[in-house]
Amino acid sequence: MLDVRQIPILSDNYSYLIKDTDTGAVAVIDPGVSDVILEKADELGWTITDIILTHHHDDHIDGLADIKKKTNAKVTGPKKDRHRIDGMDLMVDGGDHIQFGSKTAKVFYVPGHTLGHIAYWFEDEDILFPGDSLFSLGCGRLFEGTPEMMWQSLQQYLLLPEKTLIYSAHEYTLSNAEFSLTVDPDNSDLKKRVEKIKSLRNDNQPTVPSLLSEELKTNPFLRPNDIRIRENLNMLSATDADVFKEIRKRKDNFQPPS
Repeated sequence: MLDVRQIPILSDNYSYLIKDTDTGAVAVIDPGVSDVILEKADELGWTITDIILTHHHDDHIDGLADIKKKTNAKVTGPKKDRHRIDGMDLMVDGGDHIQFGSKTAKVFYVPGHTLGHIAYWFEDEDILFPGDSLFSLGCGRLFEGTPEMMWQSLQQYLLLPEKTLIYSAHEYTLSNAEFSLTVDPDNSDLKKRVEKIKSLRNDNQPTVPSLLSEELKTNPFLRPNDIRIRENLNMLSATDADVFKEIRKRKDNFQPPS
């Protein structure tokens, strides 16, 4: 099995340490810093053997050089970001598989947030590391790609088992929840989830990971075909891609209640 440890870093990021309990291999996913991650690994008695990257943004790679220097870990990352990330040993793209200890992860190419973004799905463990492509009740802002590109990327996740655990890379859920209610106000599943999220955040508890089954019922970015959302947006005859584009535009301009 995989032992996953969540590490809060920076203001709202999560990095992850994962251990293959069969072989003892240890990977860090998206090391935005080095010191906190190295301290956590030392506290656990884990020796980092791998560094796994989803995309080139600084808050996901700034700890890379220092961790690699101190551990000699193998670095796996997106082939399309080879000109933007130094120190990668293995470069992968959508459709590839990576070996981590005794475990295998499928690589998804999920452009939108960035043009080189990839995600990793450990099929046997039902675990997804989507980086900034998918959040709890949200998706990544489109810094480099188009709405059409991002919607095509997200559709790959719709085919995964509903029991998949999604270890996204930011604690954005409360803001995403408040926005989701503006486009899907009559969703009883969403309302219940929002209350749970508020309770967790009031106790300073993480809302990540989330289950794909929850996201399929409540995340508007995965549900542009939902009739209630379409009615609320007055887009009954629009394509899914156009509805997604409108939802993303509204989220970009959303101001959370004070």
